[in-house]
Amino acid sequence: MNVSGAAVRACGLVKTHGQGQSRVRAVDEVDLEVPQGQMLAVMGPSGCGKSTLLHLLGGLERPTDGEVWVAGRRIDTLSERALARMRRRSVGFVFQAFHLVEELSAAENVELPALLAGRSRRQARRRASLLLERVGLADRARHLPSQLSGGQRQRVAVARALVNDPLVVLADEPTGNLDTAATLDVLRIFEELRSAGQTFVIVTHDERVAATADRLVSMRYGMFVDDTRLAGSHPRGLGGLIGLEG
Repeated sequence: MNVSGAAVRACGLVKTHGQGQSRVRAVDEVDLEVPQGQMLAVMGPSGCGKSTLLHLLGGLERPTDGEVWVAGRRIDTLSERALARMRRRSVGFVFQAFHLVEELSAAENVELPALLAGRSRRQARRRASLLLERVGLADRARHLPSQLSGGQRQRVAVARALVNDPLVVLADEPTGNLDTAATLDVLRIFEELRSAGQTFVIVTHDERVAATADRLVSMRYGMFVDDTRLAGSHPRGLGGLIGLEG
């Protein structure tokens, strides 16, 4: 199989939950390819399989059937140890609920994945410092999550997702808990990173967020029911979100 040019690829992807009559296909025969440096938005009603799809693409769950490729490597057949190593090196996760460690400072939260990936304390600290400055939180590095606003916590989560310079960033409702100003802050960061070659798959309910993507797919009952290329049909990037700033 040729996977060149695709940062993420799924072939015949299936994920079932339950047994017998209660068995449900959360993801049902999905095929997907996301080239490097592009942003894909996934929309659909709650329970349609969006988050499950994201977990499968990032190796947090294993498919019932089908294949998942990241950076030209098939990951659904990897051992648990190899899968964990792949996630640390190639995939960054951003979640709506932030999932920061409350007992650690902002800087320590960002450093943690780097330390788990084998970087020295000094390397992790330097990388965390650079990223916190990049997301505008250098002056909050020593603050605990409880001392930060929702937008600041999400920016810490973005920095943490980027600390190992992953090829792919998977974001599950990354702006769902944020106000308009914080939403724009996060999307500006995503736009900058995409321009630098990072690949994004974003699950969202917000059409204004989806409008910043190169491509939008809609899900129902675990399947793709619509697939729209957005680039060229509207101003690319944050231009379509200017109305948010009112």
